[in-house]
Amino acid sequence: MPTDLDDDDDTPLHCATGKTRLHVEADLAANADIMLEKDQTHYLLNVLRMGTGDRVLLFNGRDGEWVAEIVETAKKSCRLHVSERTRPHMELPDIWLLFAPVKKARLDFIAQKATEMGAGLIQPVITRRTIVSRVKDARLQANVIEAAEQCGLVAVPQVREAEKLDAILDRWTEQAPGRRILFCDEGAAPGGALAILEGLAKEGGRGQSFALLVGPEGGFDEGERARLHARKDTVALSLGPRIMRADTAAIAALAAVQLVLGDW
Repeated sequence: MPTDLDDDDDTPLHCATGKTRLHVEADLAANADIMLEKDQTHYLLNVLRMGTGDRVLLFNGRDGEWVAEIVETAKKSCRLHVSERTRPHMELPDIWLLFAPVKKARLDFIAQKATEMGAGLIQPVITRRTIVSRVKDARLQANVIEAAEQCGLVAVPQVREAEKLDAILDRWTEQAPGRRILFCDEGAAPGGALAILEGLAKEGGRGQSFALLVGPEGGFDEGERARLHARKDTVALSLGPRIMRADTAAIAALAAVQLVLGDW
């Protein structure tokens, strides 16, 4: 559902099918009745001018995508009746995006584009050179859900709260066993990223568990780089000879990883 996150454009967006899609928390099944919350009711009835008898597509990230009909409306609520499933649930690639947070509009951009590109988990990571230390979790989640609604996903990336990099690394082996870390290292020799990713693909095939780690615009400090290089489960990647903004680097790196190791 379009929100007020984008101050420059309030135009509602729809998925490629032309059907309005909404993410709901409730379980979805044939003949279920779903009560929409206030904001979603306002969006359907007042923004899109929909009414009784109109149909929308619903998904919850678990049960696939379903057709539902508006059967009852009120000023601040709306009841939908679920009829049939249009698509089964499809899991996202097991690729996490861990990134140093940036300022508001660019943080929104990362969340939206990472969702569209199929990241399975999104988490801001506070490094020693990170300037933005506070992240609004509700805003991040809203951006992820809106992107999933608009681009036709039936699964929604998990969103984790921001956390310090050192704390994440301290318990990585226990909390993410077997998951390789691909960290974007500004000190790595440019030109070797494709060969490294293709080597990982040959080693374990597609469908492996990875976490892509992207630092702040100032880069990782030497202590962080040394710690990452010392880990046996970590691989350094270069993003080429040019300096990128942090939001550009996150999306460029995710595209490369999805192409070689994901489901592209």
